[in-house]
Amino acid sequence: MAIEAEGSAGISIERSEAIPIETPTRRKGRAKLLHGLQRISSSPSLAQLGRRRAASSPYSGRSTLSCVSLVSATSPRNYDNSYSSQSSGAGYSTAPTSIPSTPGLDTPFFDGSYDRVPIRRVEHGAMTPATSTSALPLDVRPMSRGALPPFAEHSPIHEILEDYFSLPLAPRKPSRRTSFDFWGEMPHEIKLTIFSYLEPKQLVRASIVCKHFHEICFDGQLWTCFDASEFYKEIPAESLAKIIVTAGPFVKDLNLRGCVQVEHYKRAEVIVKACRNLMNATLEGCRNFQRSTLHNLLRTNDRLANLNLTGLTAVNNGTCKIIAQSCPSLEMFNVSWCAHMDARGIRAVILGCPKLKDLRAREVRGFNNLDLAQDIFETNRLERLLLSGCTDITDEALKTMIVGKDPEIDILTDLPVVPMRKLRHLDLSRCTRLTNAGIKSLAGFVPNLEGLQLGRCTALTDNALSDLLASTPRLTHLDLEEIGGLTNTLLSEHLAKAPCAPYLEHLSISYCENLGDTGMLPVIRACTSLKSVDMDNTRISDLVLVEAAAMVRSRSSRTTCANSRPRVGLSIVAFDCQNMTWTGVREVLCRNSEVKRPTGGQEGITYPTEIIALKCFYGWQMTVDEHMKRVLRGDLPAASRLERKWGEYMMATEEAGVGGSGLRRRRRRAREAQMIHADEEEGGIGMDGFGRRRARSNGCQIM
Repeated sequence: MAIEAEGSAGISIERSEAIPIETPTRRKGRAKLLHGLQRISSSPSLAQLGRRRAASSPYSGRSTLSCVSLVSATSPRNYDNSYSSQSSGAGYSTAPTSIPSTPGLDTPFFDGSYDRVPIRRVEHGAMTPATSTSALPLDVRPMSRGALPPFAEHSPIHEILEDYFSLPLAPRKPSRRTSFDFWGEMPHEIKLTIFSYLEPKQLVRASIVCKHFHEICFDGQLWTCFDASEFYKEIPAESLAKIIVTAGPFVKDLNLRGCVQVEHYKRAEVIVKACRNLMNATLEGCRNFQRSTLHNLLRTNDRLANLNLTGLTAVNNGTCKIIAQSCPSLEMFNVSWCAHMDARGIRAVILGCPKLKDLRAREVRGFNNLDLAQDIFETNRLERLLLSGCTDITDEALKTMIVGKDPEIDILTDLPVVPMRKLRHLDLSRCTRLTNAGIKSLAGFVPNLEGLQLGRCTALTDNALSDLLASTPRLTHLDLEEIGGLTNTLLSEHLAKAPCAPYLEHLSISYCENLGDTGMLPVIRACTSLKSVDMDNTRISDLVLVEAAAMVRSRSSRTTCANSRPRVGLSIVAFDCQNMTWTGVREVLCRNSEVKRPTGGQEGITYPTEIIALKCFYGWQMTVDEHMKRVLRGDLPAASRLERKWGEYMMATEEAGVGGSGLRRRRRRAREAQMIHADEEEGGIGMDGFGRRRARSNGCQIM
């Protein structure tokens, strides 16, 4: 008797009473086989094998859901013996289809929960026979919280549930690659990155390992920057030529400075044919370079930006014309000491290379040409102009470079009305024909000037530089070597008070015999950024050294770390200064190794971070160098002991030279101080951890 009921999901469900089940008859032969196949096809465990769902849904069309089996495919109590519907006169009933040999229960298990019952389709209120059961849709299935617990492992029901199709699949073991070529499987880009860390000499050695290494080592991408000046002595000429030929299309920076292997004209021609993408080329010192080979190199590399042809005999004015026609991107041009050319070639390059900013033409003739000077003025592109040793340049030519020919004059200031020059570095050293008139023309028109070299321009005086120093606030390098007409007034009144004084880093006044303490003391106090000072053969005394040591001490910070290493902050060259004595040298050494003890509110011992490197009289230089070594390696106690004993030795030596009573005693003390100082130089407590050696009778090795 069927009873219609509504489930929890609002679906009409038909509930039927249990009907007595008849005992199935034993089947044999073909009937048994067919019945077994039918039973396997209706087994719910097939769903676990991933069988695709039928294309025709049993829920399509107008139908209702009816209970056909009380065992769900997803229920934890899922038996192997399924039930098929058998028709009778009264309706449908469920009966076991398993054969008697299959273990199972005498009666099927019926779950009273309507939420977990399998369903089948009912057409127009009447149930149609079906050969299999299907599970509830996902939206009407109960949650896992209400599911019944699984059976025990050794229960008879658990044995029924186990069959061939419900066994889990064994995981597949990953197969290992028997042969893996690590280097062969590596990408070529990674190989190049690895080899890029090798030096050129190491690359040549690695190329003989195997054929594959040989191909990688001579890959052009590893030789984009080819600097033969660092290793040309260690590589055979054949290997060097092979590298350049192989890497020719990739080479952008080529430096053959001093490379004698390419001096043969045949090798040079091979190199020229291979290199066609150069941007920076340095051929300094390649004196056997043929003129035709050089011209071919210039014609085939139109992207050249920096070209250094220093000292090449093959360079002439025709070479400069080829450069002007073939190298429009040229920015730096160096033809210093090229004896077969003159200023006419320089003029062609200036007019043909609109990007030229750096011109270096030391000892090139013909710079008294006013047309060249006018072209330099009109282009106004040069930022670095090095004309050292150009003895032909005159005041008129220099003035034309700065203000041009016949400039308009301002009535109020009496100065030419011209654009400011872009010069940042100007080298006019050894231009002996220049006077005050030519140098004064620079004043007010080179505000960006950072470096000025006027060494050995012997005709200059204070009047030439007074206005120039006041109009160059960015000046950091000033070279006034061997200008005998300079006085202390220029240093104390103009340089020390100039706007560039706080930024000045290098100052050279060597062989300026009229300069002394009066001019240098204000400069040392005002120029707190000094890094090097050349004062040899001047009238300075110990006061300048003491002031320099105090300036370095005040501008540098001290550290409390005992393991820190100081650095050289100021280099002083003071050879052959008649007024300088060992007292000033000792003051510098004392400041370099000074260890300050805590006083008052200070915390801990402080150590210097910046010291002075001193070049002085050759008789004292070995002691100064040894003291510097100890300070730089952090052995300040040993350096202080050396400075103290050297001072005692110098005082005893001076006392021994004084006549009168006690002369023999003073000489004996001088000899003892000399031996003690010699022992300290050879190795004292601060050197190897041992005590002072026994005094010996030989003289001081250092002094």
